[in-house]
Amino acid sequence: MPTPPDIVITRDPTGNVTAEGGDEPAVTLLKRAGFVIETTPRSFWYRLPWDMGEAHENQMASHATRMLSATGYRVDLGPDLHVGQLTTPSDPWGKHVHGHQILRLTDELNGAEAYETAADLAEHVLDPHDGVLVRLSEFFKAPAEQAKTSESDADGDLSYDFGAAAVTLTAVGEDLHVATDQLRSLDRPAKPSWQAQVANYYATAQPTKRAGGSTAPPEASATTPPPGPRSNRTR
Repeated sequence: MPTPPDIVITRDPTGNVTAEGGDEPAVTLLKRAGFVIETTPRSFWYRLPWDMGEAHENQMASHATRMLSATGYRVDLGPDLHVGQLTTPSDPWGKHVHGHQILRLTDELNGAEAYETAADLAEHVLDPHDGVLVRLSEFFKAPAEQAKTSESDADGDLSYDFGAAAVTLTAVGEDLHVATDQLRSLDRPAKPSWQAQVANYYATAQPTKRAGGSTAPPEASATTPPPGPRSNRTR
């Protein structure tokens, strides 16, 4: 079970950036980072000053996270507040930068509001030439080759394991080679078949007049009474 964070910094639904948790030294660091105390009769928490603008708030929240993480606190910073170095409760120093980049990409993908945007983000992983999958496959091939040169008894198994990982990643990339195009197509309505187009044409086409036929609409002839005989009498 993962260890819960010591401090949580988030942007609440009203737009305020708040911080909760931490002991007295952590509170001192939060104040130094620009947070102010907010109190009610039953509780208190810390927030950034209002009307600073989201960009400035994100910078201050990220700065506070780096300060707290550097002194050993586990900080959970909302994904929409990350600026610069990214940290997690399991990596408060932000050492695993490549994994954090994938985490940030995942957060962006989760927040994508259009399939086109999601496809663009997915291409960072699925591009057959420079995507994450193909680069990871190359990454695992390197230790597979290096393990072959070792004199250890386990070198064969280790080389095989790394090589198998490379093959698996290559296969995944090949299986998903059209996935980004399929994501983009989800934004477009499906093109109707020619049978549906013909049926739609006849359903919406105006009725044509036959030569020598009546020009009055059918309902007119059905509802208008025929004229009576004309009288020859005059007053």
